[in-house]
Amino acid sequence: MMTRELLATLIIDFFVAFGVIIGGAIIGGIGAFLIGKPPLSVMHDLAGSLKIWAIVAAIGGTFDAITTIERGLFDGAHGDIFKTGFMILAALCGAHSGTLLIQWIVGEPLSS
Repeated sequence: MMTRELLATLIIDFFVAFGVIIGGAIIGGIGAFLIGKPPLSVMHDLAGSLKIWAIVAAIGGTFDAITTIERGLFDGAHGDIFKTGFMILAALCGAHSGTLLIQWIVGEPLSS
């Protein structure tokens, strides 16, 4: 079931979600510095609020995932449900890892 192509997709999903969190928080921190707000505080807030968007970006949009789950439930393609679940889990792990890295950089615990 775990083909080479699926493993490659899971790795890509992990790092896309990770990159959305890291990039969004750092670039947002630069923007906060430019307008006179505390950059570390803004990075802290952005890391928590970008999580869901990182997951959506990593899986390629929510409608494709919902369509795949629907096809798995109603057309009997159960393998598609598991693949989509693994993709969401990989994206969630990437987003959480990025959030933990930002937490470490900022030095404050995130309140989830």
